[in-house]
Amino acid sequence: MISKLVVVAGAGVYPEMVVKGAKRAGVSKVDVVAVKGSTSRATCAAADEVYRISIGEIATGIRWAGKGGYDGLVLAGQINPLSLFRCRFDAETKEALRSLPVKNAHSVFTKLIEMMEEAGCRVLPASLYMEDFIPGLGALTSRTLTSDEESDIKHAMAVAADMGVHDVGQTVVVKSGMVLAVEAFEGTNAAIKRAGRLGGKGSVIFKAARAGHDMRFDIPVVGLKTLKVMKKAGVSALAFQAGRLILLDREDVIAYANRHSIALVGVDSGLPPAPIRP
Repeated sequence: MISKLVVVAGAGVYPEMVVKGAKRAGVSKVDVVAVKGSTSRATCAAADEVYRISIGEIATGIRWAGKGGYDGLVLAGQINPLSLFRCRFDAETKEALRSLPVKNAHSVFTKLIEMMEEAGCRVLPASLYMEDFIPGLGALTSRTLTSDEESDIKHAMAVAADMGVHDVGQTVVVKSGMVLAVEAFEGTNAAIKRAGRLGGKGSVIFKAARAGHDMRFDIPVVGLKTLKVMKKAGVSALAFQAGRLILLDREDVIAYANRHSIALVGVDSGLPPAPIRP
C-alpha cells in the first residue's frame, strides 16, 4: 500500500489526474515536484505540498524527493526530451546525460529513473490510479474501422513493432499502404503534422508501447489536442493497444471524434495491460 506519494509533474492535465486518482484510491499524502513554466496551477492546487524546480534543476528535485520518505514516485505529464539538451543543467544532471552513448526518450528517462532510485525514490508505473482513463478492446466511437483502414492499421502495427525495438517512437502514420511518418524525437503531434503535409486526407495512426516497454515513463497518451491535430492533418482513424494507453479528456475526445467521423479503436496487442495499482 502507498500512503505517501510524490508526483514529478510535467505539462498538461495528466499529472493532476494522477494526483486526484491517488487520493481517491486512499493515498493520504500526495506531493508534487513542479517544473516551472510547465506544471499547471491545477496540478499544484490538487497536491498537498509543492516543490518547484526549473527543468535544469533535476538533480535538486531528485534530492528533495529522496529525503521525503515517500513510498513511491510517479512521473507524469509532458516534458519534451529535446528540452533535456537545450537548457542549462546542474552539473550532476549534465554529467549523467553526457555519459549516455545513445540518446533517445528511453535512454534519457531510464538514466533519470536510475538517479531517482539511487536517491531513495521507488519509481512506479505512470499508469497508476488511471483506470478510468485506460480504454480497453473495441471501438470507442460510433464509427469503427473500414476495411481499408484496418489494412493500413495492420501495416502500421508491424512497423511500430520493428521501430519499437530501436526505441524510435510510438506513433506510425500510414496511408494506402505507405508509411508517411514514424514518430521520432519531435513527438506525436509533430509527426502527425508532418504526415498530413506529405499525404493529405485519409491516413490512419497506430500508437503503441513496444514489448517490454518501461511503463514508469513515456506511456502512450492521447488527448483532445492530439485529436485536433489529427483532424487538421486529415487522419481518419486512430488505433491503439487496448489497456496500454492513457486517454485524457475522454468524453471530449470521443465526442470530437464522433463529430468529425474519426474512428478510435483499441486493438489486441497480445501484451500485458498497464498496471493501475502498485
